[in-house]
Amino acid sequence: MATRKRQKAAYMISAVSEQYEIHPQTLRLYEREGLLKPSRSDGNTRLYTDEDLVRLEVILKLTREMGVNLAGVEIILNMRERMEAMQKQIEEFMSTLNHELSSRIIVRHDPPSNALIPVARSVSMDDEPRPTRKTRA
Repeated sequence: MATRKRQKAAYMISAVSEQYEIHPQTLRLYEREGLLKPSRSDGNTRLYTDEDLVRLEVILKLTREMGVNLAGVEIILNMRERMEAMQKQIEEFMSTLNHELSSRIIVRHDPPSNALIPVARSVSMDDEPRPTRKTRA
């Protein structure tokens, strides 16, 4: 049995313009300005994916509700993409750091005998054990 690739839903420009009450020329303008990048069919028809529609909703909110011009929309969208990329880098760094720290640290379960409250002590495996201090009674 041959397996078919799962295709994303794609919408033609007429369906998108009707759904969002926007003229098709406006969608073409957004594409010329680089704000939207719909894929193309074999017949060169614009096909909008769900991700394109989410991006279009952001564009429409910025222009309709907030009064942002297209140059401002472009700047905002670029900044959002950069922030998402930075967030991903931070998450990857934190994951790597946590993995590295967990592989280097062991928890010692023998707290010092003179402690008022027994606590577990984290020690690096590279550290040499230190002699315990004896207190005078």
